[in-house]
Amino acid sequence: MRPLLAFFTRIPARGELEEARKDIWMLPLLAPITTAPAAVILYFQPPFANVLAVLALYLTIGLLHLDGLADFADGVMVKGDRERKIKAMKDVNTGIAGLFAAVMVLLIQAETLSVLPFYALYLAELNSKFAMLLALATRRPLGQGLGRFFMEGMDGERLLLGTFLYALLLAPAVIYDSRALLVVVGLLVGAYTIKLALDNFGGLNGDCIGAVAEVTRAGTLLTLAVGLC
Repeated sequence: MRPLLAFFTRIPARGELEEARKDIWMLPLLAPITTAPAAVILYFQPPFANVLAVLALYLTIGLLHLDGLADFADGVMVKGDRERKIKAMKDVNTGIAGLFAAVMVLLIQAETLSVLPFYALYLAELNSKFAMLLALATRRPLGQGLGRFFMEGMDGERLLLGTFLYALLLAPAVIYDSRALLVVVGLLVGAYTIKLALDNFGGLNGDCIGAVAEVTRAGTLLTLAVGLC
């Protein structure tokens, strides 16, 4: 568990990369940890609680996945063949498509949290982490890098374990409020983002997986806001 904290959050922890790959199926277990500060804020509802909660979330998980989303959006929106799209995604400069995508994800999260129960962000982050497992389970790496490294550690057994863990972590919220089961619909947003990556780039790299995480979280919150409010 500590290796995952070291490589997927800003929480001070030590761990080897190889250990993180071995424990990758435990990604959903990060959700209650990474959303704990934000959940406290949302529960006590201080002024601007929704904005503060989003800030607390990113202070915990970092901005790496949000940066990946920006690169992913730049690649998807570029016109041309697959090679040109990949080149745009790997460009170090962020384009207007990437900026728009990042801003929209942040706005969706902040706005939806203002009308949702305090535990909604936990559910969305749980979906986000599980969607990352689904992306890794495609085993369609794009180039070298951490994306390929973690995909090589993902197999059917680890996906099954991750799915069981996801269901186990979702169960208390569903028992508390049966409407929380609606969160499963949000996974369709993640599945579509994975398909978008495969269609545009022919595989997934770290940027694509980061985009899957960010879009799934925002899409889940939007789904919950529409379904519960």
